[in-house]
Amino acid sequence: MVAFMIVSWALNFVIGKIALREIPALVLPGMRIALATLCLIPIYLWRRPKQKFARADWPKLAATALCGITFNQFFFIAGLSRTSVAHMAVFIALSPILVLVLAVVMGQERFTFAKVAGMLVAMAGVLALELSNRNSGVATPFGDFLAFLGTAAFALYTVIGKDLTARYGSIPMNMLAYTIGSVTLLPLSWSYRGSFHMSQVSATAWLSLAYMVIFSSVIAYLVYYYALAYMPASRLSAFTYVEPVLAAILGSLILSEPVTWALAFGGAMVLLGVFIAERAQ
Repeated sequence: MVAFMIVSWALNFVIGKIALREIPALVLPGMRIALATLCLIPIYLWRRPKQKFARADWPKLAATALCGITFNQFFFIAGLSRTSVAHMAVFIALSPILVLVLAVVMGQERFTFAKVAGMLVAMAGVLALELSNRNSGVATPFGDFLAFLGTAAFALYTVIGKDLTARYGSIPMNMLAYTIGSVTLLPLSWSYRGSFHMSQVSATAWLSLAYMVIFSSVIAYLVYYYALAYMPASRLSAFTYVEPVLAAILGSLILSEPVTWALAFGGAMVLLGVFIAERAQ
């Protein structure tokens, strides 16, 4: 199940690129999140939570939902449309480093020498990635910056919503986040309806959107939270190191994106830095 989850998420970068050939970057996030919300409703009703959201938590719940879905998905799709699959996957892999920084800022954790060393190694990897942009016809610095913003938004979601998820459960929190994401992203999609005609979208693009909704947005997340009940979080997170490597390979095989030595070195440095920082936890 974990292997299926990793492959689903790695393939999502490639499938997203294919969908973006016909569905604009400002339209795709709203469509994806709205359809994923509809898929989550029966699961939410099946596992109906006993505890209701407290009124005092609503400001924090709203901020968590906006970071976890609205900003994260907007910048993810925007970044994917302007950078390579491999670069996108590596920036996603930076999430534990950003979570660590935010947790320290918010007083949840403290810096140690090993954590700082891991951060510096990961940042050196990012620098190598940006230098490799000069030899890439796909990745751009602006696209990488958007990818970074998407990862930062998800890191905020993780840190801010840590106690809320423990209190209310993952399914209610995801249902709330997807609902707020639909409400905020659908108007943006609707505003660009004039330059987008559904009747002209091919079956390939529709199937790509369906994949992003069913597999990467719903099933993979359910597998992730299910697996957490049966294995330690540290062991589960170790599997995610395979994701950027697999995404880069798939991007090269399916989309013919170049995999340079600079890209390989930068990606390896980022993963090594994340590993060092996580081992220090």
